Amino acid sequence: MKAVALGLCLAVLATGAFAQGAPNTLTAAEKAGGWKLLFDGKTTAGWKGFKTDAPDAGWTVKDGVLGPTKGVSKDIVTKANFENFDLTFDWKISPMGNSGVMYHVIPVGDETYQSGPEYQLLDNAHGEQPVERASAAYYLYAPSMDMTKPVGEWNHSRIVVDHGKVQHWLNGMKVVEYDLNSDDFKARVAATKFKRWPQFATGKSGAIALQMHGDPVWFQNIKIKVLK
Repeated sequence: MKAVALGLCLAVLATGAFAQGAPNTLTAAEKAGGWKLLFDGKTTAGWKGFKTDAPDAGWTVKDGVLGPTKGVSKDIVTKANFENFDLTFDWKISPMGNSGVMYHVIPVGDETYQSGPEYQLLDNAHGEQPVERASAAYYLYAPSMDMTKPVGEWNHSRIVVDHGKVQHWLNGMKVVEYDLNSDDFKARVAATKFKRWPQFATGKSGAIALQMHGDPVWFQNIKIKVLK
């Protein structure tokens, strides 16, 4: 039994997660570890529209959950830029829904995904090919397994970006790993639609974006730790 308990503890540590406190708060261990909240559970403070200074009015907070309004909202991005970081967030998607979280977003082009690599959020019942399923590096790297929870339930995701080395985690499992500086990454970009946008994945730092793809999506517990 002790060996099992030790294994579980190591698995938790491997995810970079700590024991959960109240939603949208930091535990003492997280504060000591250098984590910061990107969403306070009450407002859109710290966020703005893409290439605008004001937050998108369509993104609202209800009962500690952040989400866009269909037909009104556009993507929102952090006011701060981040280069190397450990980002965790909880999300749930509507039936057949589609969304994403981008990083290293720079104010070039018409959309956040034209510069920022995307962690895909999806109801996998949508039927997309593997490189477009939940937790994929959208259109570039497929997840090694489907770790999504049933649609409507909260999923816990993690994106680690450390000097070009990137990991995607979903519900405690590392499912995608790639290197932004590798020949393999560059070849995959050149073989996809991203080759249309020369600014794609060129930002060494940039904003984190929450995507409004037309479907209801909800976020909470958005936290980040800056890595040296």
